[in-house]
Amino acid sequence: MAAIGVSLSSFSLSEGESFSLSKLKYPSSSPCKWILERETDFGRLKKRNSATMKALYTEGVLVHKLSQSIIASKWILERKTSFQRTKKCILCKWNLVRENPLQRAKKGHPEPVKAVYTEGVSAPGSSMAVQREKQDSESDPISILNERIQRENSNRANFRTAMDSEEAEKYIQMVKQQQQRGLQKLKGDREGKLEGFSYKVDPYTLKNGDYIVHKKVGIGRFAGIKYDVPKGSTQPIEYVFIEYADGMAKLPVKQAYRLLYRYNLPNETRKPRTLSKLNDTSTWEKRRIKGKIAVQKMVVDLMELYLHRLKQKRSPYPKNPAVSEFTSQFPYKPTPDQEQAFIDVEKDLTERETPMDRLICGDVGFGKTEVALRAIFCVVLAGKQSMVLAPTIVLAKQHFNVISERFSRYPEIKVGLLSRFQTKTEKEEYIAMIKQGLLDIIVGTHALLGNRVVYNNLGLLVVDEEQRFGVKQKEKIASFKTSVDVLTLSATPIPRTLYLALTGFRDASLISTPPPERVPIKTHLSSYSEEKVISAIEFELARGGQVFYVLPRIKGLEEVMEFLEQSFAGVSMAIAHGKQYSKQLEDTMEKFAQGEIKILLCTNIVESGLDIQNANTIIVQDVHQFGLAQLYQLRGRVGRADKEAHAHLFYPDKTVLSDDALERLAALEECRDLGQGFQLAERDMGIRGFGNIFGEQQTGDVGNVGIDLFFEMLFESLSKVEEHRLVSIPYRTVQLDIEIRTHLSSEYIHHLDNPIKLIDGAEKAAEKDIWSLMQFTEQLRHQYGKEPHPMEMLLKKLYVKRMAADLGISRIYTMGKIVVMTANIRKKVFRLMVESMTSDTFRNSLVFDGNQIKAELLLELPSEQLLNWVFQCLAELHASLPALVKY
Repeated sequence: MAAIGVSLSSFSLSEGESFSLSKLKYPSSSPCKWILERETDFGRLKKRNSATMKALYTEGVLVHKLSQSIIASKWILERKTSFQRTKKCILCKWNLVRENPLQRAKKGHPEPVKAVYTEGVSAPGSSMAVQREKQDSESDPISILNERIQRENSNRANFRTAMDSEEAEKYIQMVKQQQQRGLQKLKGDREGKLEGFSYKVDPYTLKNGDYIVHKKVGIGRFAGIKYDVPKGSTQPIEYVFIEYADGMAKLPVKQAYRLLYRYNLPNETRKPRTLSKLNDTSTWEKRRIKGKIAVQKMVVDLMELYLHRLKQKRSPYPKNPAVSEFTSQFPYKPTPDQEQAFIDVEKDLTERETPMDRLICGDVGFGKTEVALRAIFCVVLAGKQSMVLAPTIVLAKQHFNVISERFSRYPEIKVGLLSRFQTKTEKEEYIAMIKQGLLDIIVGTHALLGNRVVYNNLGLLVVDEEQRFGVKQKEKIASFKTSVDVLTLSATPIPRTLYLALTGFRDASLISTPPPERVPIKTHLSSYSEEKVISAIEFELARGGQVFYVLPRIKGLEEVMEFLEQSFAGVSMAIAHGKQYSKQLEDTMEKFAQGEIKILLCTNIVESGLDIQNANTIIVQDVHQFGLAQLYQLRGRVGRADKEAHAHLFYPDKTVLSDDALERLAALEECRDLGQGFQLAERDMGIRGFGNIFGEQQTGDVGNVGIDLFFEMLFESLSKVEEHRLVSIPYRTVQLDIEIRTHLSSEYIHHLDNPIKLIDGAEKAAEKDIWSLMQFTEQLRHQYGKEPHPMEMLLKKLYVKRMAADLGISRIYTMGKIVVMTANIRKKVFRLMVESMTSDTFRNSLVFDGNQIKAELLLELPSEQLLNWVFQCLAELHASLPALVKY
């Protein structure tokens, strides 16, 4: 094969450096090696020139020198383009030369042809070209922006709600009223008449070595409270002494009440990464702002979810006289709290046009199920189906039995149970009946959420113990909330559920009054010993009762079984856990319910709902391995009758327990009275992993400032939600006064299938929203490769106008070195935008003046460079949108 000759002319740099490529003649077997050498040369040149430009900016040199460097950059870009064109020609020719005549004939090229360069299209078979294109796309500003848009919108797309400004104002006022009620409930009034709590710490409750947060200085270590004489006075006063990384500070106790917070982390590690510095508060300020932005994003997420729910409509259920007859069959007298819960749910169903999403929070045995039964009856009478979802088979079976008994007087209402206890034939039969509408009430586990289960006319979803379901099941439950009424039952709600209830973004009914016949459960917390276990079981068996013996793992059940069989020969006992065969588990639970089995060794499969009147002693071994909510639920398995119940919680040795586990146990022992589940869950919010509250992505932000300060910022942000409202403007009204003439090359135009239609499609995508523009750009690059420079400028113009419209910026123009953006936004919105920016350069250059955002540049930039600057600036501002209310 003949060699391919390539020549490039010599050239020199304006800074006096010179570099030349002589005419080259190389063997055709190594074009890739030659290209690699040339790319290395160009890379060295580009790097050298970039360093020069950076130095010129840093040292504030004269404008003409800077201009020379800019000219040098342009020169390098031109040389690079020329080189890229040559490189692609070489590779295209090389691939054609390598093929045999038969292969060329099959492709319609009987003879070698001259390759035509089209910018943006990778040479076939060139791994180097593919790698180069990948590197370019990774550093490309448009690609970086697109990645961020995809990342931020993927989880928010389901809750995007279109509404006009008048409608938005009405809904925002509703949200504000609702969350104000929640905040009032949470925080209490200033006189402390209402039940509530503050996140600021009482300095007298601190111990030496405790980590604390000063709102303005940062994280320090508490060193004690001592008397000292302030300057200009002779009277000593009490000071809080705080140790920081670079010294000791003192703070009057009166100020400490207003400025100090306990530093808690969302995991068991309570030690901060580092202490703050007294002489440099900038690092702490950045951490605090980062936490503030994370808080604001949470508030907006909650707002959008709530607005989306308010937008959903359904006709109120008719008030039916048969409901009164159904309620009269309840054999007990309702407590005042229970009566109020009945009224709340009835109003949700019969008076509201938006789907119900109510939390019924009541202790075990306080009557939550009866509230659900009345809601089910109301919905079924209207001709709709109801689904009762339970986390375990045991609890689902119990619900099925209770519902079947309660509805036995209404033979026209059909109740079905779907679980893994059934055969495949039985399951298929039930699924068909659900689809045809032959079942009115369907009870089951997460199998009810499967894609194969299709409902005929679902109206109500009752979820028992939502915290027991997995992430995917919770997402499926959330999807139901947009179309059906949802009632959630829980004695100890998951922290997120509790938080939504407290802050008013979700309706909640609290049943805290115990039935008159109930007796408090006695809780015994101690280190494990066989003698204590035997004594507790003997006491219960002697009064004719039954015992739960709970372990955190299946592995230890057999070992404990051997010990108990030796200690209590002749006493019937059995093992129950979720890995058993369904029939075996069902038989075991049935025998225990009937009193045939006296001691049940089990895992926390019995945590929820199991109601056995004669079981009044529960033993929990290795208690430190359970969560606070789990322990509270387990303890609630006993004490259902009028007998005094006992809960024995055993730990191996306190020296092996973490601080987190000790705090959980102390909280549990404090809450011995009935009706404490709701308050216990409040305590649990600060103890359990924060990732369970708002998701793992916020955990790092909480670690920056600690849970207590983070929550206070959250509630402050909720109370000022209107101040961070941004109103976007139509795309067509944005005026961009930057003259950019884009001329697409004839090669690129010929490469496109329909250039005019494509450009028109880009404009339409930009007019719709940023997501559509991002999708258009990604599709363009997927189909035709990376666009040439003129097309990139055209896309950047569209992006600039689209981002400006989203940010409420109506005009962008320049006055000499000053870039001006006219925007109808509040100063607080601008401040939040600027605080969200990651680039110090843009953050420090922007100022807000009236209704204008201004930035003064070092010099007047050419049009293309100016467009690039505006694009980068708006991309930084646009990143703040998730933290702003956009209605």
